[in-house]
Amino acid sequence: MNWRIAEAKQKFSELINAALQEPQRIYNRDRLVAVVIEAKVFEEFLFWQQKKEKLSLADAFTELRQIAAEEDYTLEISPRQDRSNSLADVLNDLSV
Repeated sequence: MNWRIAEAKQKFSELINAALQEPQRIYNRDRLVAVVIEAKVFEEFLFWQQKKEKLSLADAFTELRQIAAEEDYTLEISPRQDRSNSLADVLNDLSV
């Protein structure tokens, strides 16, 4: 339901009870200024927002590098070994 600010003030209890059923929009001169929602919906929004603000993969790798540097940790990487690449072989055969 849509409410004007003055009407929302006068019927605050009714506004709160109606918000348990569906979001209640409050307007000031045909401009939406607020929405009253059920507390459970707001808690779900806060949970979603926190999940959204988690670190990106790049941020996680930056943090991992920093921890590794602080703990003087080194990752041993085995020497690279070339493998056959059948696609490259086919392309080489075509260009000859």
